[in-house]
Amino acid sequence: MEGDDRARAMALFATVAKEGSFSAAGRILGLTPSAISRAIDRIEARLGVRLLLRSTRALSLTAEGQAYLQAARRILADLDDAEQQIADQGAPRGRLRVSAALSHGRLCVVPLLGEFAARYPHILIDIALTDTLVDVAGGQADVAIRFGPLADSTLTARRLGESGRVIVASPDYLARHGTPQVPEDLHAHNCLNFNFRRVEPVWPFRRDGQDFALSVHGGIEANNGETLGQLAAIGVGIARVGHFSVASDIAEGRLMPILDAYNPGDIEQIHAVFVGGAGVPARVRAFVDFLAERMR
Repeated sequence: MEGDDRARAMALFATVAKEGSFSAAGRILGLTPSAISRAIDRIEARLGVRLLLRSTRALSLTAEGQAYLQAARRILADLDDAEQQIADQGAPRGRLRVSAALSHGRLCVVPLLGEFAARYPHILIDIALTDTLVDVAGGQADVAIRFGPLADSTLTARRLGESGRVIVASPDYLARHGTPQVPEDLHAHNCLNFNFRRVEPVWPFRRDGQDFALSVHGGIEANNGETLGQLAAIGVGIARVGHFSVASDIAEGRLMPILDAYNPGDIEQIHAVFVGGAGVPARVRAFVDFLAERMR
């Protein structure tokens, strides 16, 4: 029973870390705060290290506590997944709520869903494409696909890939207005921008190993790269967008990359985020594993 005792101890510790107090964890686990405290003491005694720093107001994790929590969550998730797959006879099932950004979801996630549905016929995929940040921890989605740096949170993140940025224009636009040879040439062009709130629209560049930003201006702004790419493809102007949003236009000749020699190489990481720990449903793990496999 030693393995089972350790699993229970890990689950207890993970609950304490999540709730932030012995009393809150005790209410969930049906134990008194003193029983929770004694259980933590036994774990620390067995490991020979301090996992929690305790004060009258709050609990905080030591470095060893953080490492133990990560290991505990991984082990408990593996145990839960193994039991779930056996219970489901190896077939994950149920409703899977997925949130993805509008452009990336339409271009990169939705085309994969048919393959996933064929592989897991017992999972009902419920996908919402929105540029609004959904609250995964609050239960608004089971999995969300996020771009860029991740805010500190209790969510588990799985890296799916990355996307660079590219400056593009249509052959027709370049034939009419000329092809910029250096970034400063953009001052004479209609540069299509995102409408995100900022002091001034700037595009980053690198010349001779030095990074710099250039103010650009144009007649149209939009809230997503797919729209800007479409506008550039019909000859309205020049856009700087995520490569994924214009990859097909570039491949088919509707858009041409320009000023590549000055690309600063800025990359956005793409992650799937979900609530980790012992209760990760098999359908969530299956979907995240599938995305990691297919999107790399």
